[in-house]
Amino acid sequence: MSDQNPGPSGSTDQSVSGITEEEREQAKSRIGGKYAHYVLIVLVIVYVFNFIDRQILSILSQDIQADLGVTDAQMGFLYGTVFAVFYAVFGIPLARFADVWVRRSLISVGLFFWSLMTALSGFARSYPVLAAFRIGVGIGEASASPAAYSMLSDYYPTRLRATVLAIYSSGVYIGGGIGLFLGGFIMETWNGAYPDPAAAPLNLKGWHAAFLAVGIPGLLMAFWVRSLKEPVRGISEGIVTEQHPAPFSVLATELSAVLPIFNLVPLKRQGASLKVNGLAALVIALISYALMIITNNIPQWVALGIGVYVVFSWAQSLKARDPATFEMIFKTKAMVYTMIAFPTISFVTYGVGYWTAPLLLRLHDTSATEVGMYIGLGNAAGGLIGVTLGGYFGDRFKARHGSGRLIIGYAAVFGTAPLVLWMIYTPSLMLAFFLNFAHHLFSACWPGIPPSTASDLVLPRMRAIAGAYYILVNTMIGLAMGPFVMGQLSDVFAASGMDSAESLQTAIAVSLLMFGVTLVFLTLAWRHLPKDEASRLERARKFGEEVVQA
Repeated sequence: MSDQNPGPSGSTDQSVSGITEEEREQAKSRIGGKYAHYVLIVLVIVYVFNFIDRQILSILSQDIQADLGVTDAQMGFLYGTVFAVFYAVFGIPLARFADVWVRRSLISVGLFFWSLMTALSGFARSYPVLAAFRIGVGIGEASASPAAYSMLSDYYPTRLRATVLAIYSSGVYIGGGIGLFLGGFIMETWNGAYPDPAAAPLNLKGWHAAFLAVGIPGLLMAFWVRSLKEPVRGISEGIVTEQHPAPFSVLATELSAVLPIFNLVPLKRQGASLKVNGLAALVIALISYALMIITNNIPQWVALGIGVYVVFSWAQSLKARDPATFEMIFKTKAMVYTMIAFPTISFVTYGVGYWTAPLLLRLHDTSATEVGMYIGLGNAAGGLIGVTLGGYFGDRFKARHGSGRLIIGYAAVFGTAPLVLWMIYTPSLMLAFFLNFAHHLFSACWPGIPPSTASDLVLPRMRAIAGAYYILVNTMIGLAMGPFVMGQLSDVFAASGMDSAESLQTAIAVSLLMFGVTLVFLTLAWRHLPKDEASRLERARKFGEEVVQA
């Protein structure tokens, strides 16, 4: 492959990436410039909407549980697993699609869809219907971050990558905070205005109105996102990336690779072993069945088992279709260890993030509006400061040592654990609100590190799929397991005689033990990261990739 293809008169004005040299120079001039900052701001707002729609369930949970008659474990399943499995599974084909299609368009369509599903949640009258809409939210939200990671990696130089992705990740905490505050305020205001739901417009209750209020604005935001300029893929690293001639065929292929039963035909056509696939399915089914018996919870392990099987099948398919990408992701030790270390932090932070509001409502004589306001502000302020400083110092530390960014992971562990324990056991509500802010300075400092590390370990055409791999593992370990495990433990402790507040308190404390796993994998990643990053292009060529440097 050459860097340029001759034009009709033997010129080399048209590059393999499908743009002229003049257009490429214009694209280079936007790297790190004012327009890049504008794009970053817009994408942060998208992520804010993403987490408003996701986190609002936490502050609404007490009313939803009372209205629909569901347990802590069921709410953990609804917030975590049922959302996470579909978010992770559909994140794979959508991320692959982002690597070959127009990323701003993919984010726009996804934003419209998940906002619609959030608004429709305002009409749910049963637990299964609400779960179905949450599945829709999960599928829609899966479109955003891999494409955003890839876009921002092309709009900014590599030396600022962790900082930029950390700023993007601040949307998690801003959105989560706004979701808690708005959700509590709207719900209580509506319930105060319409104490009898039969007299309310469309017979809506407060939690229904909250879903509608936060979902509808996202429909309009989708058109703003569509107006963004698409960056040239690979421009920030000077690596030429060809435009894919048939991006929708890639989406169809990737979707067929993740849909159970349907995935067997393409696996066979691609030369993957159906015997290995069947054996994996059997092992996953047996483990899932055992966990169903142990926990007496069928939906959790059926959903998670399907998710794990889909991930295995997709990896099989990727290995057959794109061995270079497979090897760069699954055979790079630093990638594997990093992508386990940080999701175990997420296991704790997702669980604590979801259950803090319900715990304070159970422990203290307070209202959803008050808890939503103070917890929301603490999440937003602490998270914004923590994630931004984490990305900034991560890049500073990396400039001094190849594994320097991983220091932020250690800071997250040793800063979060004691502050969370203090927060859940203090008898003072106002101190709990302050400690919620304080622990976010540490528990929120790391999200810019794993995606920037993943981007540094692969080629530009693989960035979105590498980001999806991180999101997939982070979602399956963090979101699908953290809130559910804490809820399940809470139910177990409650069955032993504890009241609902003490049982949830104990469940959160016990779950902090996951940080021991984090420290093991952070240390393993530290040992391998500098060598694996330095050998990136060499390893890519070894795996059969033609690397063209502009």
